[in-house]
Amino acid sequence: MRSTAKLAFAALPLIALAAPLPAAANEMQGAVATLNDPVAQDRMADTITAIVGALMQMQVGPLANAVADIDPESDAAYIPPDATLGEVTGSDPYYAERMGDDVRATTRMAGHAASALAAYAPVLKDMARDLAAQWERERADARR
Repeated sequence: MRSTAKLAFAALPLIALAAPLPAAANEMQGAVATLNDPVAQDRMADTITAIVGALMQMQVGPLANAVADIDPESDAAYIPPDATLGEVTGSDPYYAERMGDDVRATTRMAGHAASALAAYAPVLKDMARDLAAQWERERADARR
């Protein structure tokens, strides 16, 4: 395979990925704004903290009892009937808060990444257009 054909073949994924960039760049602004909004970050983190906290308090004794009825040899037979998910997993009482903090930090990083992508979108669009034009020229040359 000629090196230009290899280049064109290698560029196809970039062209396919970059083709929707103009529309995606416009749609991306809302996501960028949300991800970079400290209030939205706190809301997401608080939601995860509440969900994880509630899950850790969920009673798993009845489920363990049902499992033990089906398989008396399983470890579920040793779980107390009033055990919570947090007790069974051995997680500490601050797990939900740490998870919320991780979501907050991850959301901030996603906001930074989305901002960078939005800033580079015009450049990537131009690169994709240039690669597509080069690919068309190479394809035309290969058919001669």
